[in-house]
Parts: sequence; C-alpha cells; structure tokens
Amino acid sequence: MILGIPARPGLRVMVASKPVDFRKGMDGLVAQVAQVLAADPFAGDVFVFRAKRADRLKLLLWDGTGLCLVTKRLEAGGFTWPPVQDGAVSLSPAQMRLLFAGMDWTQIAARTPAPVRPLIPPQNLQKSP
Repeated sequence: MILGIPARPGLRVMVASKPVDFRKGMDGLVAQVAQVLAADPFAGDVFVFRAKRADRLKLLLWDGTGLCLVTKRLEAGGFTWPPVQDGAVSLSPAQMRLLFAGMDWTQIAARTPAPVRPLIPPQNLQKSP
C-alpha cells in the first residue's frame, strides 16, 4: 500500500530527477508530468517531485476518483534523491515507501514480478492426437 492505496500490478512510481518549484500546485505538477515526464497523470501511477531543499517532497497520484497531492517535510535530515538529471527514475512500491519514510531506498533493488507459472504442471497436460 502507498498512502492507503493498494499497490496494483503494473503500478509505476516515477521520481522527477530535477527539483521543481514547490509553489506549484496540482495543476502545475500535472503539466510537469505530461510535458517533462511524458506520462499520463490520470493513469493511476505515483509521481514524486523534489524541492531544491532535500527535506521536501510532493506526491501526485490519481486514486480513481480524483487527484491527490501529498506534501511532506522531514523534521531532521533529508530524503535520499537520485542524481539531478533530465527525466525520471522509476522506483518499486517498496522503494517508494522507504523514500517517503525518509529512509535510504537505494539499499534495496527494484524487484521484477515473478514469472507466471502454469496451474497445471506441463508433464500432466494431455497431448491431443
């Protein structure tokens, strides 16, 4: 779960690598997602934005009924951010939870989903004549 929203299969968490003007609200960040990240802000993915100060972040996400904008400022220390560059960095939902908690998310690797296994073992399948 990310902020009470279940992590669905295929959920993307995208961190905008460059800091954004934190005076931007929901509409400004929606434009940033569409123009800079070339993504659909209404697809249900989570978009993370950083301020110039390392202790602040904003999350933008569509929960199915409307846009949500979450702002967090750490009281001490700073978030672990990817290097400043153009584009975005993708995180797993587990890495996103660590980032939001102010922990170092770089210590765990993003996992790929396990391969889908057939329900019936191949040796038990009957071959047609």
